Amino acid sequence: MMITGAVALVLIAGIFDALDGALARHQGTAGPYGDFLDHTIDRVVDVGLVVAIGYNSAFIVDPLAGWAAALLTLLGSYMGTQAQSVGLGRLYGGFSRADRLVVTLAGLLWAAWQAGSGGTGFDISSIHEYAHWALLGNAELNGMTLALAVSFWGGVYTFLVRFMETRKQLLAN
Repeated sequence: MMITGAVALVLIAGIFDALDGALARHQGTAGPYGDFLDHTIDRVVDVGLVVAIGYNSAFIVDPLAGWAAALLTLLGSYMGTQAQSVGLGRLYGGFSRADRLVVTLAGLLWAAWQAGSGGTGFDISSIHEYAHWALLGNAELNGMTLALAVSFWGGVYTFLVRFMETRKQLLAN
């Protein structure tokens, strides 16, 4: 029930996040501070969500997986703002926040189903050592390990895509 409640809270937060900018523009109050505040709150929510998932000991072996996912999520976002800081437009390429939230919500729903039905995840310990590594040290693929792995590897991908695009644009100038 708590996981389902978390899904509901994430959905409500997503709706408010989508509406706040539109409301500010409609009221004529949109500005740089609002944009700054919106992006700051987005990062706090991103980090808080994956760190909280990492501390769910029923599904995750080591809470450091949540911290690692949070770090790479931040690095991906950081590259978008770095492009802007050197005079380019803000970059949004790679694995977006919306993509990550959809996968995280799907993972949380899977975990809620798993917890409610008494089901288990998929044991990957016998597949290959890289499977264990890809799941950030977890030996079971379940909704929460999936959410953390996607956040981590999506952050790596986003960091690389945005770095390469920034590099390309800067060297072209």
